[in-house]
Amino acid sequence: MTSPTNQEPLKKEPSEIKEPKKKKNFLTSTFDELKLVVWPNKQQLFSESIAVIIMVSFSAAAIASVSRFYGWAASQIFR
Repeated sequence: MTSPTNQEPLKKEPSEIKEPKKKKNFLTSTFDELKLVVWPNKQQLFSESIAVIIMVSFSAAAIASVSRFYGWAASQIFR
């Protein structure tokens, strides 16, 4: 192996390379990952859902108003 002060990349010896772990069943590994998820409580779920609904409504209203403005402007220009 080379020293860290040398600019050459470090190469691992074959004995240092870890063998891949045995593959688990897909469903087993999926359930293991789901156990690590921090699930929201009812209050968090409700408040975040309301926030999403409000922001989507605001975005839709903004897009609709811009679309109507450009539609009106186009109708004024191309009579």
